[in-house]
Amino acid sequence: MSDSIHVRTWRGPLAEFVIGAYQGQLCLLDYRYRRLRQRVDQRVQRNLGASFLEADDPVIDATIAQLEEYGRGERQQFELPLRLAGSEFQQAVWQALMAVPYGGTASYGELAERLGQPQAVRAVANANGANALALVVPCHRIIGRRGELVGYGGGLELKRRLLRLEQEHVGQLPLFADHPSAETNDE
Repeated sequence: MSDSIHVRTWRGPLAEFVIGAYQGQLCLLDYRYRRLRQRVDQRVQRNLGASFLEADDPVIDATIAQLEEYGRGERQQFELPLRLAGSEFQQAVWQALMAVPYGGTASYGELAERLGQPQAVRAVANANGANALALVVPCHRIIGRRGELVGYGGGLELKRRLLRLEQEHVGQLPLFADHPSAETNDE
């Protein structure tokens, strides 16, 4: 196939993103001005054995269309082919993140418990912070054990806006629920 990751920047109503597609799959959807931007990019390129090439791609176009729908509250689940670029553990955490429902929240401790590793809270938090597919792998739905907002690559204000957007469109969920699990802030 290709040894290039097609990338494009896109400014949407929520934020400015770097979007990347590799061999017909979305492998990067991250905030352009994220503090860990370079580290995330390097990890994705290293994991896929490919380099970035600014180019149009049908997967990027589909991602933008679905992001626009999400931002208007018209889409609750993304339907994109994904390429999760990370370790086996990171991928397991990202799969667990995708199981957190639209409009819902969970804590790092709850994710660790779902993975059958309740003592791995810090490792779960680190994997959450390494997520290269913002919104699609919904790490913004992770809150502190007492329901407080904790670190987010797009910033806490954007995290608050995303949670409110989702909760406005699902209806009657509380804005931030209490969670009895341990908390960390490694993003």
